[in-house]
This record gives sequence, C-alpha cells and structure tokens, in this order.
Amino acid sequence: MKKNYKELLHHIKAFVFDIDGVLTTGSFQIGPDGAPIRNLNSKDGYAMQLAIKKGYVVAVISGGRCPGVKASLQRLGLTDIYMGASHKTDSWEDFLAVYEHQNLQAENILYMGDDIPDYPVMQKAGVACAPKNAVPEIRALADYVSHTNGGEGCVRDIIEQTLKLQDNWMLDDDFAW
Repeated sequence: MKKNYKELLHHIKAFVFDIDGVLTTGSFQIGPDGAPIRNLNSKDGYAMQLAIKKGYVVAVISGGRCPGVKASLQRLGLTDIYMGASHKTDSWEDFLAVYEHQNLQAENILYMGDDIPDYPVMQKAGVACAPKNAVPEIRALADYVSHTNGGEGCVRDIIEQTLKLQDNWMLDDDFAW
C-alpha cells in the first residue's frame, strides 16, 4: 500500500522535472528556423525560483534540446539542467552524484514526469508525481497526480504544497527579487 504523498513531502529537499508535458503543455510551434517554440508557465517559474531561494535544489531532466528553454531555466536560477537525456536514469545518477556530498538521497527528491521515458526515474524518486494529463502508466505509478495539466501550473502545485507543508512558502522580509 502506498504512503500518503503528503507524508512523503516532509522529506523533500529537491525537485526534478521533465520539461515537455510537465513544464510545457507538450505541444509546440515550429519557428521560422525550424526550432521548436515552447511556452513556460510563469507561476511554475515563480515557484521554482522561490524554492531555489529557500534552499531547495531544482533540476530538470529532458530528452529535448531546446536552448531557449535552457536559457529561461538558467534565468530562474536552475543550474542542474540535463538536456538531450536519451536515458533519463543516466542523468538521474549524475544528478545524485553531484549532490552526494550534501547527503541528498533519492528519498529526498521529488520527480514529476508525464510519459513513458520518465517511468524508470519515477520508480527511483522519493515522491513520484505527474500532471493531470500524463499517460495512464505514469498516473498509475505516481504518488500524486496534480489537478492541473502539464504547462498549466502542475509544477507550482507540487512545489507550493511541499513548501507550505515545510513552512517555507511565503517570502521573508530579507528576500530581494
């Protein structure tokens, strides 16, 4: 029997997200140069930025290679950006190795994915999450399925729940944006 996901959120120190279908809707336009154009949700961005300012690690692991998305995520403060990950478990292991000295263990990491390539990583994460419109196999594996779709605030949803549960949601007076 699965534990209540809210109990698991008490132990979260890091968030790892897929991009397409989680941070974006999964659909994109093709620009004049043939490069895909994706939309990121500003509320997701705010939540990721706040989590970083509060001391959480926020990372992405994606099979995509969009330099514009990478640049946007870097502006939010993300430093652990794994793009072009054909085997996401390899990037997951690299991520764990980077934070091994800080005693960041798999059980302290929340992973949100939406499709089959995310399945192996979700099995390893302390908390596995999915957007509302994830494929059935991913929703079945998830400890928590957001009430919102990918690209429509599902990242904000789970970060906000975690930070509120850990009494870290609101800004302190000494934070400057």
